[in-house]
Amino acid sequence: MREYLSNYIKEIDDLIKGGKVVGKDIDNHLVKIKFFQHERFIHLIVTCFYAIFLLLSIFICTFIPLFGIVIFIFLVFLLFYVRHYFFLENGVQYLYKQYDEMLKLK
Repeated sequence: MREYLSNYIKEIDDLIKGGKVVGKDIDNHLVKIKFFQHERFIHLIVTCFYAIFLLLSIFICTFIPLFGIVIFIFLVFLLFYVRHYFFLENGVQYLYKQYDEMLKLK
């Protein structure tokens, strides 16, 4: 998804720089924004669940010290999910800016 979003952003930036934006491009861009918003929402849910599992693991670790290994695993997964979520969040916000630029060129 990371590569797909990056390539799409570059494609739209090139389209905007060329100044050849038509209504069909804007409509297609809105559809892509909705797809990326959905992807961002799903990753938000998964990230929240990993955070909850991490907190539960910390609680369980107070009773079972060996559970520290599970804490480490959840922490690593959570860090990667947060990193990916922020990439999606920033990417979608940039798509909004592109949409505004496309409307100005229309």
